[in-house]
Amino acid sequence: MKNPELVVKESFSLKHYFSWKVLKLIIKTGIIKSNLMGMFAGLCLALYVYDISFAERIPVIILSLIGTAFVVGGSGAINNYYDRDIDAIMKRTQDRPTVDGSIHPKFALWLGIFLVAIGIALLLAVSYLAAFIGFLGFAFYVFAYTMLTKRTTIYNTEVGCLSGAMPPLIGWAVISTDIFHPVALGLFAFMFLWQPPHFYAIAIRRLKEYKAAGVPMLPVVKGIYRTKVQSIIYLVLLLAASFIFWPYSKIIAISMFILTLAWMVLGIWGFKKLKEEKWATLMFVFSLNHLTILFGLMMIISFIG
Repeated sequence: MKNPELVVKESFSLKHYFSWKVLKLIIKTGIIKSNLMGMFAGLCLALYVYDISFAERIPVIILSLIGTAFVVGGSGAINNYYDRDIDAIMKRTQDRPTVDGSIHPKFALWLGIFLVAIGIALLLAVSYLAAFIGFLGFAFYVFAYTMLTKRTTIYNTEVGCLSGAMPPLIGWAVISTDIFHPVALGLFAFMFLWQPPHFYAIAIRRLKEYKAAGVPMLPVVKGIYRTKVQSIIYLVLLLAASFIFWPYSKIIAISMFILTLAWMVLGIWGFKKLKEEKWATLMFVFSLNHLTILFGLMMIISFIG
């Protein structure tokens, strides 16, 4: 296994450092895309609730999307720098440039700091509140999750979920300062409660890797049975959260209720009938469809009124 400090391959030029192949692994483009989808859905719902034209806010929307992408990407780069010892052990992360010697690890750190700073500045140009929420998302992910809880407690998932619930609120704050509006609170509840069943499924699928890396994920410490039960509990709470949207959009509320109910029923049905990895895969795949459909629906409703 490679040493986490790594000897950087001297044959790589500056051009290699800034190649898209390297950069997309450092900043985690997949995570950026999913967070931007949530941010844009929150923004669209705010436009819908306050009856504001999308066309009127195009410059602001573009700036906020870029700012959010930079904050998320920068946070991912810093996470890659900090977690390179763990990433060297886990199979799915061993090809990251911070692990395989493609770059000097500190390049990821400084790139991350630069991107977060630029991202916050862009959000500040749009909305002080959006910038503050973006900073909270960064702080929860890098400090509270990556540095403080990921390696120390089974509640690392819940702490990480606080960060994951920020993007829809960033989008909302770009349009409205009323962050305690019921729809804004509904967006937070939706994203916070959706994440544990999703990440527990990943943890079950990657149980051996997390165990080898010494990361105290719930199934590693408390077992798979406890993890399955806890996943269902979160889905019950997510089911209840769908009613928050009822006064503002019955279509969103009903769709969220039906999709969450189907997810919960699948989890209960496969609890003992499916092998652990198959159960986790089923829950993981459904979670992605659940999120994509609901975010897409929020965007469509905002456009058609």
